[in-house]
Amino acid sequence: MKVSIITSSYNREQTIGGCIESVLAQDYPDIEYIIVDGASNDKSVEAIKGAIAGHEDKVKFVSEPDRGMYEAINKGIRMATGDVIGLCHSDDFIYSRDTVSHVVKKMEETGCDFLYADGIFVSEQNTEKVIRKWIGGSYARWKVRCGWLPLHPTCYIKREVMMRCGLYDESYKIAADTNLLVNYLYNCHLKVAYLPEFVTRMRMGGMSTDSAKRKKMWDEDIRVYKGYGFKPVILTKLMKMAWKVPQFIKAKFM
Repeated sequence: MKVSIITSSYNREQTIGGCIESVLAQDYPDIEYIIVDGASNDKSVEAIKGAIAGHEDKVKFVSEPDRGMYEAINKGIRMATGDVIGLCHSDDFIYSRDTVSHVVKKMEETGCDFLYADGIFVSEQNTEKVIRKWIGGSYARWKVRCGWLPLHPTCYIKREVMMRCGLYDESYKIAADTNLLVNYLYNCHLKVAYLPEFVTRMRMGGMSTDSAKRKKMWDEDIRVYKGYGFKPVILTKLMKMAWKVPQFIKAKFM
């Protein structure tokens, strides 16, 4: 099973190197790595080229203007030739060297179309300091209607499914991942599997965790839920927030 991992990046010279290293360090032998840079105007391109030096045969790299992260990810999906698509954002890390091996093993054992797992959020300044643990828990379609979703970067999805069910809706600036996950997990009736282990380590402070963008995120989430006919949509949004509360408690006491 070939796995395509996609990283979208724009002006991330300080973090992109660690992201790339975590992908290239994977022990799974059949990984295609795709890096889509949005024509960064800092030193990201130099950092990317330095990080992939000696691994060019495993990496597809493009740097050109785009209209944001979701266009970049869609571009990467269209470039991909793998059986499975996974994401590693430019501020983040794949959790351990054997993470992709574990993902593939679980997908092969279950024959699933869509796999999700657990993730941790860490401090921007100290990536060893855990702020929040996201434990995905079991999947049920009714939970999606009640605001539950897996952590987006823990998801590994068959490329055939993505081409059939649709890519990211680029009209969303923050919530295209929410829209895609609701579509796949509520509308598309996929075979879903849960891997109960950490697969990603994410820095706090990304687009969806920036307090300055919370209002935009709220509005876009409401638009997503209205689009799928979830009623009352405000309750669904509030329930989505409530699912996250135990994660902070577990991170504090575990």
